[in-house]
Amino acid sequence: MTEIRSLTDPIIRKTKSKSAIIPIGSLEQHGAHLPISTDSDIVTEVARHVAKRCGLLLFPTIQYGVSFEHAPFFNLSIKDKTLQNYLVDLCVSLGQNSINRIIILNGHHGNQNALKSLVSKVAKITHEKTKVFVFSYWRFMDREFDHAGFVETSLMLALTKQVKMRLAKKGLTTQDMTTLQKQHVSRLASKQFIKATKNGIWGDPTKATKKDGQEIFSEITQNLSKTVSKLMH
Repeated sequence: MTEIRSLTDPIIRKTKSKSAIIPIGSLEQHGAHLPISTDSDIVTEVARHVAKRCGLLLFPTIQYGVSFEHAPFFNLSIKDKTLQNYLVDLCVSLGQNSINRIIILNGHHGNQNALKSLVSKVAKITHEKTKVFVFSYWRFMDREFDHAGFVETSLMLALTKQVKMRLAKKGLTTQDMTTLQKQHVSRLASKQFIKATKNGIWGDPTKATKKDGQEIFSEITQNLSKTVSKLMH
């Protein structure tokens, strides 16, 4: 793994690796116990680990995402189209610099719409010379994802000292809901998060531990690395 930002021009042009990974996160509320950079922090570390395992060039994390649904909680958001156009331009530019296999690693649920047609748009512009693969890191764990709940809080405990567990409070939990109820509350959350959970938390962070976070992180990075390795070689 090589962090692209630390390299000089001659070294970049001589590098043998033609594959890159770009993490995407967000800056938005994660309750009172996690920083607004949570999504960006987690996806950055996952990308760093996968880049090292798979020999990818690691690019700086895009920390601005699509988080309008979190209003009136704090969110620093850009539009779907803005994020998509930005990523298309980056991928095309990378291809022009002979880096033609690109992993876009998503760390925020709200970014997904912006990523839907990214692969086809880059393929069309570059005449399929630049290959883009889009993944959301939580798809590589055998757990139900949350927002500032058990999973995210455990991961942050494993990755940083910024977690304030004394302020952690239980939020919306869905284990006792029917499938229809879960679908309904998910739709609410995707439009106005506060209507689904009054304190901005989806899940129960009070039971999170560093050990759980380390296990979840290991599961994600191992599974994702296996998938990426098959694509890159």
